[in-house]
Amino acid sequence: MAMGTRREQQAEIWIPSDAVARSASHPFYQRLDQILAEHDFDRFVEGLCRRFYAAVMGRPGLAPGVYFRLLLVGYFEGGYR
Repeated sequence: MAMGTRREQQAEIWIPSDAVARSASHPFYQRLDQILAEHDFDRFVEGLCRRFYAAVMGRPGLAPGVYFRLLLVGYFEGGYR
C-alpha cells in the first residue's frame, strides 16, 4: 500500500453528557448541599470573593460556590493529608 492511500474512519470520540451514567451521591453530601442551599451559600461566597474578580476579565471560570464545595469534598475525603 502506498503512503497516504489508506482510508480509515476514526470512531467518534464525543459522548454527550446526558449519555454518561450518573452515580447516586452520598447522603452526607446531599444533606450538606441542602444545608448550604438553605443558607444561600453561593451568594454569600460570591459576595466575599467579588473584590478578587478582575474588572476586565469578569468572573473566574469556576463559580466560587462550586470551588468551595470542591474544597470541602477534598477535605472530607482526605485529600489534604
